[in-house]
Amino acid sequence: MTLLQAATAVRERAYAPYSRFKVGAAIRTKSGAVHVGCNVENVAYPEGTCAEAGAIAAMVAAGETEIAEVWVIADSPEPVPPCGGCRQKLAEFAAQDVVVTLCTTDGKQKAMTVADLLPGVFTAAHMDRA
Repeated sequence: MTLLQAATAVRERAYAPYSRFKVGAAIRTKSGAVHVGCNVENVAYPEGTCAEAGAIAAMVAAGETEIAEVWVIADSPEPVPPCGGCRQKLAEFAAQDVVVTLCTTDGKQKAMTVADLLPGVFTAAHMDRA
């Protein structure tokens, strides 16, 4: 199964009763393992959690911390980039040159690097004097 197929499949399991905007994400780690996540909304937090954050949480829960590749899919006119929080999470676990491919359900794709998504990323090196 490709990462696009994995992201597409998990997108169908998203819980989005308020926005009806389902998003799926699939991450391949340096070891080759694949972890998926989908967005989850609730009445107190109708924006919900993001698909990318879910996939990262699954990856960390499995004991891995190094992202090699990411695919994200949503039913939108243009590929949807991750939110700011997810961009920072991706930068925490992926090198700046890791490719994040953003897709629509009708076949549009846009590949970007983590550096493209989050220029000027905040890293642990910024806290060297702490």
